[in-house]
Amino acid sequence: MVKQFQEVKDNPVPKAIFYTCMDSRMIPTRFTETCVGDMFVVRNAGNLIPHSQHFVDEMTSCEPAGLELSCIVNDIRHVIVCGHSDCKAMNLLYKLKSKEESSIEQRRISPLKSWLCSHGKSSLDKFLDIGGDFEKPILFTAETPQRKFVAYIDPENKFCIEDKLSQVNTLQQLQNIASYGMLKKRLQKHDLHIHALWFDIYTGDIYYFSRRAKSLSEIST
Repeated sequence: MVKQFQEVKDNPVPKAIFYTCMDSRMIPTRFTETCVGDMFVVRNAGNLIPHSQHFVDEMTSCEPAGLELSCIVNDIRHVIVCGHSDCKAMNLLYKLKSKEESSIEQRRISPLKSWLCSHGKSSLDKFLDIGGDFEKPILFTAETPQRKFVAYIDPENKFCIEDKLSQVNTLQQLQNIASYGMLKKRLQKHDLHIHALWFDIYTGDIYYFSRRAKSLSEIST
């Protein structure tokens, strides 16, 4: 890697910003086959990007700061969100459907529960709205409020319920990203593109969300 660092140390030209989970099993440069300087990477519990409505005055969070640094300052053209199987944050988010687990008392003593209740609730609500009927489509807002896309979650029923929630959550982040006014013009002009990936840590399979297929489709190697 020393040679790679020498080549990009003064003038890296990243092509994307990659939002993913902080899970220690996730090594994004490995499964995306990217090198030093190819992309910005932002990691947190549950690959969440807070919706802009959560910030009344200042956007005091690294996730929108990452959007500005990459999309505005460095003019990159691709924003990628990558979720994964057996996500401990998503496993906990699923449990937070219980009022007891998500109570204000619980959130005060658990930063993780507070984080997930604040920024994962929209994903959980969408997930619960279909009532466990995964033959029903889920509607998401895309690059603008007028553009929407439909998704069928795990149509082959390969994954557990928490993994299904993880997939819903990954797609919800595209809607959250599009909520930022600083990206509005570029998204409207199709000068900035938002993508969703999902990684199965047990098989190494990578899934890409296809709006045409309306589902996360396995990428063939």
